[in-house]
Amino acid sequence: MAGTEVFRGPDEVRGRLEDVGYLVDEGLAIACFLALTLHRPVFCEGDAGVGKTSLAGALAQVLDAPLIRLQCHEGIDASQALYDWDFPRQLLHLRAAEAAGITDAGRLEGELYDQRFLIERPLLQALRTQPSVLLVDEVDRADDEFEAFLLELLSEYTVTVPELGTLRAESPPVVVLTSNRTREVHDALKRRCLYHWFDHPSFARELAIVRRRLPGVTARLAEQVTALVQALRAEELLKPPGVAETIDWAEALDALGATELDAELAVATLGSVLKYREDTERARSLDLSAVLAMRGV
Repeated sequence: MAGTEVFRGPDEVRGRLEDVGYLVDEGLAIACFLALTLHRPVFCEGDAGVGKTSLAGALAQVLDAPLIRLQCHEGIDASQALYDWDFPRQLLHLRAAEAAGITDAGRLEGELYDQRFLIERPLLQALRTQPSVLLVDEVDRADDEFEAFLLELLSEYTVTVPELGTLRAESPPVVVLTSNRTREVHDALKRRCLYHWFDHPSFARELAIVRRRLPGVTARLAEQVTALVQALRAEELLKPPGVAETIDWAEALDALGATELDAELAVATLGSVLKYREDTERARSLDLSAVLAMRGV
């Protein structure tokens, strides 16, 4: 578990995560405990903004370990994710060697492909950093070939650099993979992981998250913002707001000096919580005053 710390059970993991401001339910606490104990990656799937990425940051805080992030995208390959060679520095070294009269080809090749010229990308960096937390973010954006490569690496936590040999992690990093489910990730990769689906939280849980993250916001404002976001999610929106948007909205209102929310202020600040024109138009068509009254806030 990043090698050193031992947790007695899921409750301790849950408590430690809550200490750093990340609230988890029982299922996620168990998944995290097993990941730390069995050295298994956690595969986090769900809508954007529900706290998947934040889990990796919270685990890094709990373990006092660096967070190493690999942001996936279409076309990502091993050289971007694993390692590359510093060609400009290699070329300078070659010119310096030639100027010094060194002509031994074998010696030059050995010097060019030395550790000092190796550029560690996130995956290799995580394998060689003890302890570490590796976040493979939005793996659903990568292609099938990269998934297969990632599966192989996570199975053994080793990588072969032809010029240097096999590099193995002394202790596996804690690995968190996230997916917004823009496409289905292959079963083989999921089977290697502990799976957890991130749903939108209940009103009480979301309110607790807002209060924990923004202790300076008034209780009434936090309740009103949470209630409105919960109501907006019930509408047919292109992009329902996540917890991250709830926090952003409450923070924006607090920055404006608001201690409570009314319909006029809510409409004026919808840009903090909704990111599509169609969604803001849908929200403006609602009787937000009635929504607040119905919710009892």
